[in-house]
Amino acid sequence: MLARVLTETGEHSAIHPRDMGRLGEPDHVVLSRCLAEDRVIVTENAIDFRKLVAREEIHPGLIILPSARRDDALRLLQEALGYLTECGVPSDVMVNHVLEVSLDGTFRLFELP
Repeated sequence: MLARVLTETGEHSAIHPRDMGRLGEPDHVVLSRCLAEDRVIVTENAIDFRKLVAREEIHPGLIILPSARRDDALRLLQEALGYLTECGVPSDVMVNHVLEVSLDGTFRLFELP
């Protein structure tokens, strides 16, 4: 749902593995596809994806959302995108960075690796 809503705005090109017939792919395969397509990963799976992107010399970025209801997750993601826009061009800001979003709407942006 989040990917579809973001794409429908016309401001983002977002995909979900499920919509590409790739539901259940291992995390390292998802990361490989995102690297190849220069896509930021948005996930609730913080532990696994932090480890994976930490191994990459250059990656397009990782946004970690808290486990939340769909409408809350969408709101938090939209707020995160607004925060990134305030920081600069979001795609540039996110290179080799992780943005952790908390349920209360606070953000922590840090470099990784």
